[in-house]
Amino acid sequence: MPAEHKSLKGQLLLDGGSLAGSFFHRTVVLVCQHDAEGAFGLVLNRQSGRSVGDALVADLAEQLKELPLLVGGPVQPTAMSFLHTDLYLPEANVLPNLALGHSLDDLLAIGDSWSATSRVKLFAGYAGWSPGQLDGEMKRRAWLTHPASLDLVFDTPPERLWQLVLRSKGSKYRLLAESPENLHWN
Repeated sequence: MPAEHKSLKGQLLLDGGSLAGSFFHRTVVLVCQHDAEGAFGLVLNRQSGRSVGDALVADLAEQLKELPLLVGGPVQPTAMSFLHTDLYLPEANVLPNLALGHSLDDLLAIGDSWSATSRVKLFAGYAGWSPGQLDGEMKRRAWLTHPASLDLVFDTPPERLWQLVLRSKGSKYRLLAESPENLHWN
């Protein structure tokens, strides 16, 4: 009898030190979908150095144009995804009050109804896993997991996210969080 699938949707995946030399070195990935068909996630701490307005040719609200564009992963680097939260989102599909979207029309609607409580992060590309691939990586302990929260997604500076989450996991991971990116610098 096959083992029951354990979804990681709504969890953060962190490089636990075994992904050096790969795209995912020191990344934090929010798992947005995970089922028997595979998994979809967005890297929360890889900045592109560009704004959304520089990358998207669309009549977006100024608040959206000014946002930094993040690199969501190595798959389809021209594909757009976004995470959105507000006081109440009945269409939340990742976490309570956190929605994943891919449609430019939906993004335009968010811009048109922008409020002081709206929060959006936009991504170019994504992290994707074929059926069973992420489960295999978890068995090999390629990733550490941590519960996602709106604060971690929207309020933690991307450049500090990996270290902050590792430190919160306890003293066992503090040395990894404090180590230089290149051990030769030590």
